[in-house]
Amino acid sequence: MTTSSSTLLTPDKDWWRGAVIYQIYPRSYQDTTGDGIGDIRGITERLAHVASLGADAIWVSPFFTSPMRDFGYDVSDYLDVDPIFGVLADFDALIAEAHRLNIRVMIDLVLSHTSDKHPWFVESRSRRTNPRADWYVWADSKPDGTPPNNWLSIFGGSAWQWDPTRLQYYMHNFLTSQPDLNLHSPEVQDALLSVARFWLERGVDGFRLDTINFYFHDKELRDNPSLAPERRNAQTAPAVNPYNYQEHLYDKNQPENLEFLKRFRAVMEEFPAIAAVGEVGDSQRGLEIAGEYTSGGDKMHMCYAFEFLAPEPLTPAFVAETQRALEKAAPEGWVCWAFSNHDVMRHISRWGSAVTDHDAHAKLLASLLMSLRGSVCIYQGEELALPEADLAYEDLQDPYGIQFWPDFKGRDGCRTPMVWDSREQSGGFSQGKPWLPVPEVHLERAVNVQEGDEASVLAHYRRFLAFRKEHVALVKGEIEFHSAEGAILSFVRTHGNEKVFCAFNMSPVARLADLPSGTLDVLEGHGFDSMMHDENIELPAWSGFFARFA
Repeated sequence: MTTSSSTLLTPDKDWWRGAVIYQIYPRSYQDTTGDGIGDIRGITERLAHVASLGADAIWVSPFFTSPMRDFGYDVSDYLDVDPIFGVLADFDALIAEAHRLNIRVMIDLVLSHTSDKHPWFVESRSRRTNPRADWYVWADSKPDGTPPNNWLSIFGGSAWQWDPTRLQYYMHNFLTSQPDLNLHSPEVQDALLSVARFWLERGVDGFRLDTINFYFHDKELRDNPSLAPERRNAQTAPAVNPYNYQEHLYDKNQPENLEFLKRFRAVMEEFPAIAAVGEVGDSQRGLEIAGEYTSGGDKMHMCYAFEFLAPEPLTPAFVAETQRALEKAAPEGWVCWAFSNHDVMRHISRWGSAVTDHDAHAKLLASLLMSLRGSVCIYQGEELALPEADLAYEDLQDPYGIQFWPDFKGRDGCRTPMVWDSREQSGGFSQGKPWLPVPEVHLERAVNVQEGDEASVLAHYRRFLAFRKEHVALVKGEIEFHSAEGAILSFVRTHGNEKVFCAFNMSPVARLADLPSGTLDVLEGHGFDSMMHDENIELPAWSGFFARFA
């Protein structure tokens, strides 16, 4: 087996703290074969774009062998590349080129469940007595033949599927074709840790761990209690989904997970400068769980919850409340913030439906995201201010959207292909018919359209990432809020001897913001215009201000 070298990377065991991670959805990034589906060679060909942004790492969504019922999040072989994406040698070449460009590579591991086509499950379901009989969550029916308990699937309906061969139900938190692994089994844990070691030996620099709080279930299979309507929210599932009607005490978030995460961290510690970020999907205890999973320095390096991926309006008060709640829940932990990803409506549309100056709004949101305490995930196309694609029902591929259409249109609208060149077929994504259509409105924002335009959103992302790297307080510093009232959000980031004051006008009209006490030197190079007076700052609409304490 070829092992990719990391020797070209700048040595830094703490590289992840404050890193900017660029998420790539392989199906939609770049197609090199003409089949309309992106591939690993396409990612490699486009790494120069990531390098031009100044991102520290890429997170690559699943590319493993899969029947693609959930587009790669249903794995049938953890140790190989699906043919539609290429071969293992393509992945080795991707790592080599990324490292040459000083970009680290994180891959998306889906450890809570597999595809029902995975050999482990095929064996497990074959009979009740076989070497892998308990590798998945199996349970007898109730006496009347109904499922073992009231647990629900995020994708709709019961979390239990009847299997006529074993005459038992198996658990699935997502699609029926995604059976849940039984991590109470030490053998299952060992097998999953071997998967992590395989990719670490291949040269990856870390992992994004999908649905990290779903790894364990309650052994007693107790019913989840109902959740009072006033406590419901749409952070992890759309409001039309009955999944929100339960308090998920027993189907996930189990205490046994902490010991497994310690085992996972121990494997990572065998390799230099490895980091992992865990996705915490919980609508009531997300930040608290993130705190548990990042505490002690022996589990996850960082986690992210769904607070800023949810539909709630982004206001100064909400940002401050969320950051303070995180500090309370995770005083020794670290978080990774994201405004968009492959599972939610693009934030430009989610928060900007009534905004007229979309570019200014996009620049403000990007700068705010990269100024908060924590690491940052940028989702492909975000740097172009791509809006959510409005697709017709007949174009949908996502089973989640098909299930809940039209009240919830699914995730295809944020997964349409990346647009590179407005002059080329499918925006330069593919020479064939793309697996999802490319909206005309996206072509107007293609990379070639924005390239060389210093007023573009793309130029702003590059400029602000460079500005951020010049000020370590913005990367790794503590945060103390100065104001979070009305439309103005301001805070101070502190690291060592550097203190940076940040102020944002989160509204479409000019505002005045109060200055903190002390002598300030105005910082330049971030791309915003403002005017500082003796006691306040004049902030234009959707703009920011940055100054360093003298």
